[in-house]
Amino acid sequence: MKMKLSTAGLRTTPFLVIGSGIAGLYTALKLAEIADVTLISKDMLEESNTSYAQGGIAVALSPADSPDSHYKDTIKAGAGLCLPPAVTALVNEGPERVRELIAWGVPFDFDAVAGNFLMTREAAHSFPRVLHADGDATGREISKALARRVRSHPRITVKEYHYAVALLTGEEGCYGALVLDETGTQTSLLAEATILATGGCGQIFTDTTNPAVATGDGLALAYLAGAPLADLEFVQFHPTALHLDGAPSFLITEAVRGEGGLLRNRKGVRFMPSYHPQAELAPRDVVARSVWAEMAKTGSDHVFLDLSLLSAELIKRRFPNIYETCLGYGLDITKEPIPVAPAAHYMMGGVAVDLYGRTALPGLFACGEVANPGVHGANRLASNSLLDGLVFGHHIFEYLQSGGWTRPALPPELTAVFPTETNPEDLTADRLTLKELASAHLGIIRREEDLQNAQRRLAPATPAGPVPLSRPYLELQNMRLLVRLMLEAACTRRESRGSHYRADYPETDPNWRKRIVFSPAGISFIPADQSFDWPW
Repeated sequence: MKMKLSTAGLRTTPFLVIGSGIAGLYTALKLAEIADVTLISKDMLEESNTSYAQGGIAVALSPADSPDSHYKDTIKAGAGLCLPPAVTALVNEGPERVRELIAWGVPFDFDAVAGNFLMTREAAHSFPRVLHADGDATGREISKALARRVRSHPRITVKEYHYAVALLTGEEGCYGALVLDETGTQTSLLAEATILATGGCGQIFTDTTNPAVATGDGLALAYLAGAPLADLEFVQFHPTALHLDGAPSFLITEAVRGEGGLLRNRKGVRFMPSYHPQAELAPRDVVARSVWAEMAKTGSDHVFLDLSLLSAELIKRRFPNIYETCLGYGLDITKEPIPVAPAAHYMMGGVAVDLYGRTALPGLFACGEVANPGVHGANRLASNSLLDGLVFGHHIFEYLQSGGWTRPALPPELTAVFPTETNPEDLTADRLTLKELASAHLGIIRREEDLQNAQRRLAPATPAGPVPLSRPYLELQNMRLLVRLMLEAACTRRESRGSHYRADYPETDPNWRKRIVFSPAGISFIPADQSFDWPW
């Protein structure tokens, strides 16, 4: 559904940032060095995927480590689909961006005696390069530090509990967004440049480490406005989320395995060495599939993460958040193994952007999990996501600071496009049905027959009447749109690569070293080593 809106009498802010994870907060702070910024957050400022990130931020800070080693690990994990220039930027610029966080007061764990930051090793890393804060609360500490700076910054206007429902576009690009405040009142926010930093879409699955706000809104907004999406078949499932009756799929960070935690099946048998030479520290996609295979083999809905090789003192000091959370559910992890199962964790796919964060729509930028500059390929290397938000948020800042973009004159009228995927009778029931469908057919193991059956069930429907502009309704429509596109991507890629595993095409096919791109005009392909080039 399209809506036309008059621009008469509307004010324009220089920069509009949508989203308040690490990418949104950091980018807003940098852009405020240039001009005024309006930042909108769907919930409170600190509620984002970033706040739930435990493991840390991967960065080659140690003199014994190097960006080259980090580069090689990232490329290897990405299974042939990483864009080398994007990875080069990530690993080379990462140290400076992290030093900026340190200067801004993020309290990363530090060994005062040795005089260095504490680092840990995570899966598929060749070196302990994961920097953490408060043991296993890295994301929370980063969010708190950045949010404090944002709230107190004189050039940043914060609008919490504001939900972006559509981008506002004209013939020459994007001019801002239409948003709903917590009362449901509509407001048009116009901007010289609009930056999407809305995070991922884990909520389309029944089991996810993502918070309730992660419904993929930014992906849907960009697509409906005409900006292509790429690599939507690649969803990372974290192999170890807490699996207890009555408990959410609480993340059990990979750092637990980095410190010596072992995976065992329901019979108590350690199984990872039989699946991969790196055992518990194999790439995430490998560990998740191995856990899934053991669950199927033993007829269980979980496996166990055994911490018996770690002292109680180490567990409490290094993983206080996990320890306290599990204790709250009656599980003492210093004495008992943790029941775990895979859960949807991260979307490698996203809005197709170039290395400056530009989308195909002039005036619209994207960074963080919602964006896809090609840095993660088919499988993200552990703890690279927070660094991604910093590095590519900084690229947007550098581009806009250089004067590389000047918005065309504001037209008298703008267009907002809304998703019309279905006619829901019961929003809660329809949302649960969608999540169950996605989990059953877009999970760790995929098959063409299942994917096609799911596609038939999700054929778009003509709306019976006007589209209600409410958050519950539009979240469901956005989620349904994304599931439909993800099913098509998974069905189209007839091979197995990284996080995308097809039981009917179990091998990696070198002919599929290309990226699947979706736009409202249809589906297209580009070579894996070719960056998006948007000629604004």
